[in-house]
Amino acid sequence: MPTFEIPTLSLQQEPASLHAKGTWQVQALAQPDALQNLRTALKKAGADASRLHWDLSGIAALDHVGAQWLWNAWGKRRPANLVLDPRHDEIFQRLEQAGTLALPELPRRRPLSLASVYAAMHLLAGHVLGLLILLGQLILDCGKFARNLRRGPWKEISANVFHAGYQALGITALVGVLIGVVLSYLSAQQLKTFGGDVYLVNILGMSIIRELGPLLAAILVAGRSGSSITAQLGVMRVTEELDAMLVMGLPHGYRLIMPKVVALALAMPLLVIWTDAMALVGGMFAAQAELDLAPSYFLQRLPDAVPIANYWIGLGKGWVFGILIALVACHFGLRIKPNTESLGQGTTLSVVTAITIVILADAVFAIVFTGVGYY
Repeated sequence: MPTFEIPTLSLQQEPASLHAKGTWQVQALAQPDALQNLRTALKKAGADASRLHWDLSGIAALDHVGAQWLWNAWGKRRPANLVLDPRHDEIFQRLEQAGTLALPELPRRRPLSLASVYAAMHLLAGHVLGLLILLGQLILDCGKFARNLRRGPWKEISANVFHAGYQALGITALVGVLIGVVLSYLSAQQLKTFGGDVYLVNILGMSIIRELGPLLAAILVAGRSGSSITAQLGVMRVTEELDAMLVMGLPHGYRLIMPKVVALALAMPLLVIWTDAMALVGGMFAAQAELDLAPSYFLQRLPDAVPIANYWIGLGKGWVFGILIALVACHFGLRIKPNTESLGQGTTLSVVTAITIVILADAVFAIVFTGVGYY
């Protein structure tokens, strides 16, 4: 049996007043129909509750839950005529003080101005300068590594090749096969119209080996391994492991940055070969289903349709993309502040920037090698 009285509100006509009695605490208010009865009594009062006479002297016990219900019934202000037990006055004083608190106004977005443009350019210049410094330190670390190969960070390089290369084989194979199937079906529909079925090998070979294979592999690695690198360095910043390494005399560049860059530079060309092969396999089987081109004809025709220069251009793209992705991921990982919000923002910004730089680099390759790889 409960040891408290059910809270009640009783209305008296002369003068119009509401008398509260019972236990106004959370366990009493949680009883069946307790709140409903209070709402019904308040509704019967009819007039604005804040204008009524309120007598709370009959309340046996009051906590913040009961006080908050009364405060809401009053329209979040004290009634003009209120009889209150002095023991309960402090609770309502706290509610009054909390009601005066206001959230800080959000800064308004200012229209585009020279100051905002200057701030954006200054931020961009800071990132470019940071990447250049990171690249310079990487060159120095590679020189140190080349002078003493036996004491190099081989374990770190091997671990990063495994995580960034081997563990990415599944997703790159799946995406490669699907892209090959889609590209083959779409091209076959157009070639049927003009009777150029045999040129499907040329379209698939050139587009996949020269462009789509390296680009798809780079985008997948940027989203998968690039975010992982940034998050790893960011967590090390949050847990102060980076500071501990400096205290112990272990440079970040030689033990953290260089192994990741070298690993991606080694793994990306291999992933490009793998993605090209899977995309061509998917396109080959789709061509057999759509145009009845035998796989043996596809494989026989492919070396003549795609000059070997395109193959080397694709591998060169993979090598450059791997270095760029690793540098961008490490750059944003080292700039993360020791808090979880910065970790999430830095990881997102790292992936977006890496994919953007990869596409820009691909455009540069297309311009520089315009006349290379064609008969």
